[in-house]
Amino acid sequence: MKNMTDINWTRDEFKAYVLLYAANCDYVENRQEREFILNRVNKDTYHKIHYELDNDNDYQSIQKIIAGVEKFDYSKDEIQYLTAEIMELLLVDDQLDTVEQCVYMMLKKILKK
Repeated sequence: MKNMTDINWTRDEFKAYVLLYAANCDYVENRQEREFILNRVNKDTYHKIHYELDNDNDYQSIQKIIAGVEKFDYSKDEIQYLTAEIMELLLVDDQLDTVEQCVYMMLKKILKK
């Protein structure tokens, strides 16, 4: 069995995974969130990564995000930009519920390494 943290993603695929994870944290990915993500990654990447995320549980998703952070070694500025994009995504529907706030804080901590 393949180790779940053996990711073979590009940086765009990693970004898509993180954004899709955030968008789906409340089990609802609305039209605005989908459009937001599709404005940042291409359609094929979106669908490929969405399929993968749909087949992962939360533990697997977090482990993959941690592995991605280690693999891509984002700079401080890149981390800051990605966390800002996550927040922008979560606010795209003008609502930020408690689950989204918690997921944002968790992702922010993970991304900081």
